[in-house]
Amino acid sequence: MIDQQNWLKAWYEGRWWLWLLLPVLLPLSWLFRALAASRRQTLSTQAKPLSVPVIVVGNIAIGGTGKTPLLISMVKYLQQAGYKPGVISRGYGASAPHYPYSVTSQSPAAYGGDEPLLIALETGCPVVVDANRVQAAEQLISEFECDVILSDDGLQHYKLSRQFEICVVDGARGVGNGFCLPAGPLREPASRLAQVDCVVVNGDVSDAVAQQTATKPFAMQLQPAYWGQVTNPLSQHDLQPLPWDDEADSKSNTKSNTATNTNGLEAVTGIGNPDRFFKTLSNFGLMFNSRVFPDHYQFCAEDLSYAENNILIMTAKDAVKCKSFAKSNWWYLSVQAQLPKEFWQNLESFMENFNG
Repeated sequence: MIDQQNWLKAWYEGRWWLWLLLPVLLPLSWLFRALAASRRQTLSTQAKPLSVPVIVVGNIAIGGTGKTPLLISMVKYLQQAGYKPGVISRGYGASAPHYPYSVTSQSPAAYGGDEPLLIALETGCPVVVDANRVQAAEQLISEFECDVILSDDGLQHYKLSRQFEICVVDGARGVGNGFCLPAGPLREPASRLAQVDCVVVNGDVSDAVAQQTATKPFAMQLQPAYWGQVTNPLSQHDLQPLPWDDEADSKSNTKSNTATNTNGLEAVTGIGNPDRFFKTLSNFGLMFNSRVFPDHYQFCAEDLSYAENNILIMTAKDAVKCKSFAKSNWWYLSVQAQLPKEFWQNLESFMENFNG
């Protein structure tokens, strides 16, 4: 059986067995593309505008692109500008006792989902999850008096009226082989990039992606922000030195040129693009054993018992799911999105035009 990561590698990097399957997959891909276009046309005509602006931060490809760090930075920017943003999400992989469900810093990740809980912890803004994103947005407006709604994912949720669409693309992987599911990783064809209001590329902007967009894409860099203990995730926002490196500079992100002797350091993740996380750790000069779980995986203590007493490192998204059974030598690395000033000017202009 071909697992999730093998499918992703085949779509983005190419695998011989995928080419053998293309005669079967391509007709399904064309059907998927036609159904997606029909669905978009039908649902978009049914969408009713809300009383506040809606900004969708989504993507057209599966496999993780860096949407959540971007959304967190946008929420903080809007808060500093005097707005009262709220975030809606489907809460993928979670099951809440009721819907809409309001996610707080005390919510179990199993109720609200890892990304909504991470957003709530990082920003303190209201977060509501519901498969019906319109219903979630209405609760943010009525209960929390939010004056701008940000949708974490949901670019294809066309029942939700939106005034501004941001599509995030992975700079290294782009649109993969360019095919829609199941022959490729795309939920919608690459031509959709020319229809959104803004394209953000996580990493370097390639010519292939730039040629697909109607406006100049913005390059985003995810920079390590700080280390924290999984036993108390997101309780401190200062970059901490690595616990096994006495010479680490607590205020620097400088890459090490030599590998650190980690004595069995373990790195684990359950995100859409694990290679990006492992590359970041390697850029610190760390040597580690890696283990990958499916995206949004709900960890339990037994899943990580293999680490025994070794130091274990994970992402902040994984850490919020492991707090209740974490050990003191489990650490997470938080990242923050860095974007050019033109991106923020673009966002500011949108808000001013809507309110003007």
